[in-house]
Amino acid sequence: MYRILMLGLLGVTQAMALPAAASAQAGPRVIRYEATIKNVKYVYGPAEPVARVRSGDVIETNTLDAFGDVIRKPGDTMSMVKGDNPLTGPFFVEGAEPGDTLAVKIESLTVNGTRGVGAMAPGFGTLNPTNYTPMLVPDLPERIWFYDIDSKSNMATFKATESGFTVKIPMHPFLGCLGVAPPGGESRMSITPGEWGGNMDSPQASVGHTVYLPVSMSGAMLYFGDGHAAQGEGEVGGTGIEVPMSVRLSVNVIKGKAIKWPRFENDRSIMALGAYRPVDDALRIAFKELIVWIKDDYGLSELDAYELLSKVARIDLNEMVDPNYVVVAIIDKAMLPPKRPGR
Repeated sequence: MYRILMLGLLGVTQAMALPAAASAQAGPRVIRYEATIKNVKYVYGPAEPVARVRSGDVIETNTLDAFGDVIRKPGDTMSMVKGDNPLTGPFFVEGAEPGDTLAVKIESLTVNGTRGVGAMAPGFGTLNPTNYTPMLVPDLPERIWFYDIDSKSNMATFKATESGFTVKIPMHPFLGCLGVAPPGGESRMSITPGEWGGNMDSPQASVGHTVYLPVSMSGAMLYFGDGHAAQGEGEVGGTGIEVPMSVRLSVNVIKGKAIKWPRFENDRSIMALGAYRPVDDALRIAFKELIVWIKDDYGLSELDAYELLSKVARIDLNEMVDPNYVVVAIIDKAMLPPKRPGR
């Protein structure tokens, strides 16, 4: 039995409180919130929180798709979209202060609905002229694809627009956007990844993973959204299979542990993220942060960790279409010494 806080558009209502002794045995508090097109945000940064949560709490809520759920049928166009990557949040995490780390464990992600969306649009995508890569050639045209979602088989169906070809794609739901307020009191667009997390488009932000984010302001200010049913490496066309989602995640504050960039962990591996341009600098950030993690928590020297990574590391190139590119450096725990006590 949970002690539940219900949050709705009309305010905050607390369910019948359990006695203190019973509450201690009941497990984590569950914070429930409903996101709509009227209350989503389009930046990471300081803002009025939609809820206050405590370390150890569980958040149950929903996210809209990257287009605000407005692209629904053939004939709909990108002109209908209010803004890219609407975000649910922010959630103020009590006790989180600069110099701490926020650990976000993704408990469950469920695709809401039976249709996903993919799109290309002028000025966006790896093979399209952009503000960062201007070319003396025409933009690629706007085009939208619809994907039938079959949750029972965990498949999405691609349908070509210029032939009768179809193919089923295994789904791997994840949050394309997951981040906290950036450092320096800045507000950054929801399409941007950086040291605060943000639009990382990382399949690692999925069930079974814990995401570690550096806290830069009081309360951390946690945002998330941009659900993907599936995405290829690099997200080269500019979108995954964009879907709304039901989300359940837990938050914990790690006091006094400062990290510079987001990290991921699952039962098998530890992973560090770099987000920058050019892509080789993103890779350098990711590997430097992974070396720091191995030194601090597993006791290898920097040079030993560097040499080991040169032989056994893996790399995910998560996306090359946002204002910063995203690389994740990965090493399996089986290749590391036992973790140091207390780390």
